[in-house]
Amino acid sequence: MNYENILISIENNTATITVNRPTKLNALNKDTIADLHKAFKTLAKNKEVAVIILTGSGEKAFVAGADIAEFSNFSIEKGTELAAEGHEKLFDFIENLKKPVIAAINGFALGGGLELAMACHFRVASENAKMGLPEVSLGLIPGYGGTQRLPQLVGKGRAMEMIMTAAMITAQDAYRIGLVNHVVPQEELLAFCNSIAHKIMKNSPFAIGKAIKAINANFKEGKNGFETEIKAFGKCFGTEDFKEGTTAFLEKRKANFTGK
Repeated sequence: MNYENILISIENNTATITVNRPTKLNALNKDTIADLHKAFKTLAKNKEVAVIILTGSGEKAFVAGADIAEFSNFSIEKGTELAAEGHEKLFDFIENLKKPVIAAINGFALGGGLELAMACHFRVASENAKMGLPEVSLGLIPGYGGTQRLPQLVGKGRAMEMIMTAAMITAQDAYRIGLVNHVVPQEELLAFCNSIAHKIMKNSPFAIGKAIKAINANFKEGKNGFETEIKAFGKCFGTEDFKEGTTAFLEKRKANFTGK
């Protein structure tokens, strides 16, 4: 499948998606969101892919926000539609994907770019990365989940300050407050993310998908995370992965999981 604004490579059961709009600092527009949606949907069905890494092209930006020129003249109705469509096609879609998605933040992650990173299951940043939600400086608020996911990750008070001041923070500060899991030199970023992907792939794909669902349930209105966990835990007992995992443990060998 051909894409206009992204690149995809697959190696060792890990897919790397690279947002590729270097002249726009990889800013999100509708076409890029559509490309990403198609890519994630396709990779979710690809049995050769166990983990997905999302990053940006070049050394300056992961995704430096949304393409402001695209919506500067929008009405209330169009603005509402923009946010709703983005949630459905990309941000919620990534968060609920059964396959782990790692954000490799290689530079600026601002506005929609940070929201994209926060929709991933966890984040690794390069030492030069800077993050922020500057929407209020444009007379807007974060519209792609920023007001919801940032407090979940860093707490209400820190999220309030970041959003209201529209300030950028360094990768080191992002690590300190729990926004990113690791900070590494830029030249080591993708290799480090691939090493985490390799650790993930040693485990049951079925169980990982259920764990993602159970963890997410705790943050969703109308969902009981404990009930979701109990049901997901029970379903694991009916899988080939459970039989293989327990047998391998008892036989003192490495498990060979199939995701079934």
